[in-house]
Amino acid sequence: MQVTPLIWIITIAVTVMFFVYEFFAHVRKPHEPSIAESARWSAFYIGLALLFGVGIGTVSGWTYGGEYFAGYLTEKALSVDNLFVFLIVMTGFAVPRMYQQKVLMVGIIIALVLRGGFIAVGATLIENFSWVFYIFGALLLFLAYRQAFGGHDANPADGRFMQLVRRVLPVTPEYHRDRLTVKLDGKRFVTPMLLTIIAIGFVDLVFAVDSIPAIYGLTSEAYIVFTANAFALMGLRQLFFLIGGLLERLVYLAQGLAVILAFIGVKLVFHALHVNELAFINGGQPLLWVPEIPIWFSLAFIGATILVATVASLVKTRGGHAGEAVGDAITREDTDSTAGTRR
Repeated sequence: MQVTPLIWIITIAVTVMFFVYEFFAHVRKPHEPSIAESARWSAFYIGLALLFGVGIGTVSGWTYGGEYFAGYLTEKALSVDNLFVFLIVMTGFAVPRMYQQKVLMVGIIIALVLRGGFIAVGATLIENFSWVFYIFGALLLFLAYRQAFGGHDANPADGRFMQLVRRVLPVTPEYHRDRLTVKLDGKRFVTPMLLTIIAIGFVDLVFAVDSIPAIYGLTSEAYIVFTANAFALMGLRQLFFLIGGLLERLVYLAQGLAVILAFIGVKLVFHALHVNELAFINGGQPLLWVPEIPIWFSLAFIGATILVATVASLVKTRGGHAGEAVGDAITREDTDSTAGTRR
């Protein structure tokens, strides 16, 4: 796939323009988006992502188009998992709902910047060291196990990292609108809003660890990796308000993502064996008998897994009995947000 520096510059510039527009058109003035607004913009960004994938397939061939769609589906599914943790973080910090847009927007921008750095590092490693596929594969298999059995029980707002931040920074007990810092009695304090953004930035860093190796298991093209991540993050803010109430019903999301991560991990290990250069494995020679999983199968498998996990979750919770922990979190969010608004 031939991607010139000019195409990279245009792509990054357009991505930045979208986020700048988002901020000035929707986020700068604090408000809680309506369902109609969230649905409209979610549909717009998903449609734009699909149209871009069709463009890649038409211009560069459908092998690359398939890689993009497989990567986009994977990153979108992982982004929904991000929303779950974002919900827990904002519940823990009792962020008023009218200010949650700003927190999400900053968090998404941090995620894109961090993933951009990981993408660049990953591309360099893959280009120069084929054995890195073994590491990526093993990492994804470990993360798949943790995803399946670890859950989201811990609240990042009360984790050790945030406890350290609280010891270092003087924090006000209450919000001061959407300000990040405030001066009281001649002394500068940070507000819980800044703490929330720091927590979400830390969560973004953790999620990038499984997000980038996962998509590099589907394509080696850095341009596809970047655009799939960018489109997966675009519209994530609106999606949060659109499906916030449904998050509690996606009880099998973690298991579905675990299956996807494990599948991509196995695919990476197979690819590593197929291009092997490690001296202690087959004398440093590739194991050409190891199968390479085609991208059409990866795309079908990922799509089917997401569909099965979603349908099974909705059937399981059809009677309104969702996961107790998430239900309690959402209830607390509504209560705490109301209280926060009164401050």
